[in-house]
Amino acid sequence: MSFNIEVLVPSGEHSEEVLQDITQFLFVHLGKFGDPAEDIRKAIDYAISNEPGKGGMVLVMRDAKNEQIAGTVVLNETGMKDYIPENILVYIAVHQKYRGAGLGGQLVEKALASVKGAVALHVEPDNPAKRLYERLGFANKYLEMRWQPKS
Repeated sequence: MSFNIEVLVPSGEHSEEVLQDITQFLFVHLGKFGDPAEDIRKAIDYAISNEPGKGGMVLVMRDAKNEQIAGTVVLNETGMKDYIPENILVYIAVHQKYRGAGLGGQLVEKALASVKGAVALHVEPDNPAKRLYERLGFANKYLEMRWQPKS
C-alpha cells in the first residue's frame, strides 16, 4: 500500500468539504477516546487559523489508491515556551482497517519533524496508542488534573 500525506497549515486555503471530512473522520475513528465533533472542528480551525496567537497544522494521510483518509493528526501551537511545550498534539487517529501497519507512527514522526519546539499530548492510561508515544520518546512528566466550574 502507498500513502500520501497532505499538510494543512494556516497559510493555505482549505475547502469546507475537506475540513468536514477530517472532522468526521476523527469523530468516528477516535472512538471512546474522542470528543464531540464540534470540539474536534474547533481544534482543526485553531490549527489552520491565521489569527495572531493561533496556528499549528493538520496532517492528513490518504490511501494513494482510493484517496480515502487513512489517518490524521491535529497539532495546535500553544504560544508558550519552556514551562509549557510550544505545541500540543490534540488528535491522532488511524482508520480501523489500516491499524497495526505503522501509519500512526509515521504520522506522529512527520508531525514531530514539522514543528518547532516541544510537543505535549494527553493520552488515557488504557489507550493502546500510549505505547507508540512512549516508543517515540514521549514521557509522562506530570499527572494532569483539571477543575471545571459547575454549570
